Amino acid sequence: MILENPRFQLIPAAPELAEAVCGYYVRNREFLTPYDPRREPVFFTPDYQRLMLAQDQAMSQAGSGHRFYIRLAEDPELVAGTISLTSIVMGAFRSCFLGYKLDKDYLNRGLMTAAVGLVTDYAFSQLQLHRIEANVMPWNQASLRVVEKNGYQPEGLAREYLYINGRWEDHLHMVKRNQALRL
Repeated sequence: MILENPRFQLIPAAPELAEAVCGYYVRNREFLTPYDPRREPVFFTPDYQRLMLAQDQAMSQAGSGHRFYIRLAEDPELVAGTISLTSIVMGAFRSCFLGYKLDKDYLNRGLMTAAVGLVTDYAFSQLQLHRIEANVMPWNQASLRVVEKNGYQPEGLAREYLYINGRWEDHLHMVKRNQALRL
């Protein structure tokens, strides 16, 4: 399913996006270093990205997650970022994690705020999830603003939560609950 607004489309992960996704990661390699786990050189190859995209596509087909890539209306061949709903658990939990990252050249344009809004609406209306959790490093004020603008609320601090760029980083748990599913 493609999610869209007049400025961009969110395209589901598929192996045919490998070249464009690889280009995104190569362009943003240095920029993303403080926010990502350390990457081996093979990560920055089309073959590796094709494999990851096939895994993401299988995850979507299994219903355990959905990864989308941002394609701008102004340059539809360029991948300008990614956003995902992962570790989807249904049953009594009906929850998932939100992740996102944007090309350094497209920051401060409201793109990620709008993308988080679209994906949140999709998760609540189409997937019927009750809760989405975004974990954000406390020093990443831009990322915190994105989720806050979309109504996510802090639920606490997880110390040494994820191993990012060679060190254990604290993360704020930012959560949004689907009020339509309340009894």
